[in-house]
Amino acid sequence: MFVIIGLGNPGREYENNRHNVGFHVIDILAERNNICVNKISHKALMGEGRIGSQRVMLAKPQTFMNLSGLSVVDILRCYKLEPGHLILIYDDIDLEVGDIRIRAKGGAGTHNGMRSVIYHIGSEDFPRIRIGIGKPEDGTDLAQYVTSDFDEEDMTLIKQTIERAARAAECIVCEGIVNAMNKYN
Repeated sequence: MFVIIGLGNPGREYENNRHNVGFHVIDILAERNNICVNKISHKALMGEGRIGSQRVMLAKPQTFMNLSGLSVVDILRCYKLEPGHLILIYDDIDLEVGDIRIRAKGGAGTHNGMRSVIYHIGSEDFPRIRIGIGKPEDGTDLAQYVTSDFDEEDMTLIKQTIERAARAAECIVCEGIVNAMNKYN
């Protein structure tokens, strides 16, 4: 079984923020695979189903971004899963809007949600899909930038990127991380 977790902030006021692209990928995966993500458990909104022949759990932590690791570690422990069965999806300011990068493992970079996950699960060895949201203009506060909505110019591109990220997650589950990296990086 894989658990696919999209990072974001809970609440309507954050719904379309740059920081919430991980949540949107989970929504697309749920829709494409007929998985109902409506159960609150392990500090997350969750749903269980299948992608291809593989059993999966989709989750959107309901902690705020900087505390995401609390939910992720709770899920992994409950289902007795190793970090290699986790696929984490999140925003990245170091990638241009519209880019995605898939990695089998790695550090947190500048992302506090990832720092929390790595700290709480005690490992960097898990697949992740990073979605580019671009960097703020000089002088713009980073926290303000990531919790702001995309402008109209970027909205069409980011919707396509979220779709691609969902297909990449499905590819990781069904074909493996190497095939996903070759197809989507």
